[in-house]
Parts: sequence; C-alpha cells; structure tokens
Amino acid sequence: MHYCMRAIAVAFGILLLSGCAMQVMAAEERYGYITIEDITILLQNDTAVIDVDYSVDEGTRIIFFLLGKQDLKNKLFHILNYPGAEMRKIDLSSAEFYLDNASYSYGKGIYWYPSHEFNVVVPSLTVVSPQVTKTYSMTNHFPDGMGYFDGTAIRQED
Repeated sequence: MHYCMRAIAVAFGILLLSGCAMQVMAAEERYGYITIEDITILLQNDTAVIDVDYSVDEGTRIIFFLLGKQDLKNKLFHILNYPGAEMRKIDLSSAEFYLDNASYSYGKGIYWYPSHEFNVVVPSLTVVSPQVTKTYSMTNHFPDGMGYFDGTAIRQED
C-alpha cells in the first residue's frame, strides 16, 4: 500500500510538471534552431527598420557554411510575420529588415503604426518612433498600435 501511494504521488507530480512544461513551451521564443533574443523596430516616416537579434544552435552553423542561409532567412521571415519585408543583412546572430508602408500616413507627417502579431514570443520588443520608445517583455505582439509624427515635415510648414 505504501508503494502504491508513493507511485500515485510520483505520477501526479510528473503530470503536474508536464502541464507546466506545456505552458512554457506554448510561450516559446524558439523557432526550430533559432532562439529570438530581441527585436527593435525603428519607425521613420511610413517605413520601419526591424533589427532582430537571435542565436542559432551550434550544430546548425556548419550547415550554413555548406548550404547557405536560405532556411535561416525563411524562418526569420516567418517569425516576423511581415509580408513585404525586405531583408537587408543577415549573419548568424542578427538580421536587419526594411518594411515600406509599415505605418499609415494621415498626411502632414502624422503616422499610425498598427498592432502586430509575431509568430514567436519575443523576450524584448522595442518600438522606437521620433517621439517615444515603447518596450515590452515576453510578448508575441505589439498591442494597440502607436501614433507618431515626423517632426521635419511639420517644421517645413512653419
């Protein structure tokens, strides 16, 4: 009887731990062999420059040297979830993307950058406009959007 109770307690503990592990795995900053570290989005007029810092599993590095980085590029595009983004540079720890028409223009230098959903959890997300910087931790989306203006366009009218 003593062993039976102990077995039930161990089984219950394993079940409880596996449930916790599933929740952690659901909020994952990994996609395949890529672990996202941070994403910074710099807004300029209606465009965005998106810097992604990440690490790749050690075992995949030699594959990149032999076969190229196309799979890495495809995975990063999937992670960002920005159709129309253009990759400007890439290496084994960071990439830079350019997105034209990332923000809606309301004329006279006024812009709206909409909310956005990423396909992984981002440990540190920073969105920088000419007026304000917003930082988020452990998120898979940029909530609510953000309004901003290009000060040079307004100054030209004065």
